[in-house]
Amino acid sequence: MATPKQARPAGTRSGGGNTRDKGTRGGRPEPQPARTAGQGNGQQRGGQATRTVRQAQATVPASPATRAVPLWLQLATWLLALAGLGVSVYLTVAHYVSPALLICSEKGLVNCAAVTTSPESIVFGVFPVAVLGLAFYVFMAAITSPWAWRPSWPWIRWVRLGSVAAGMVFVLYLVYTELITLNAICLWCTSVHVITFLLFALIVFSAAAGYGAPETTGRR
Repeated sequence: MATPKQARPAGTRSGGGNTRDKGTRGGRPEPQPARTAGQGNGQQRGGQATRTVRQAQATVPASPATRAVPLWLQLATWLLALAGLGVSVYLTVAHYVSPALLICSEKGLVNCAAVTTSPESIVFGVFPVAVLGLAFYVFMAAITSPWAWRPSWPWIRWVRLGSVAAGMVFVLYLVYTELITLNAICLWCTSVHVITFLLFALIVFSAAAGYGAPETTGRR
């Protein structure tokens, strides 16, 4: 008498007792889903951006070091400019109010009134020399201040040097006018001339010494 067939466990076939997962094919694991194109492109773009930033940082030149201006030179030029500004203010007030405000001799070679009231005291018949000196020293007091000496901008060095050179040329013209044309000297004007000469000498010295200019490393 035939025996009934025994029930086979789920997931088995006749002839073998090995089981297979429903999620596999032939016992092999399902392939993992590939990364999407968007993810791959995003990572590639991120890597390119990082490399670009690094290359840019490597190619950007470092700002050159400049030769520091000595503190004594900063203060000396600034104090001279302030002194010239003070005398210029005094001469401007005396020009517009009264030459009698000038404490100075009015006889002989030293004669401040003869100089400050002469036709030559007004340039082109429009600009009083005292006002031009006042404008010049307002500018010089600003450009020779310790704050103006600190920046390493090349243009400020050339503007400072050019301005004081132009002022020195004008001073030579005024000295010639006093000695040759008027045959009289104004002591207050002479003090401004001396201050301008000292300021000119210090600024030319600073330019010749290379203060504020980029330092040379000596590399080839």
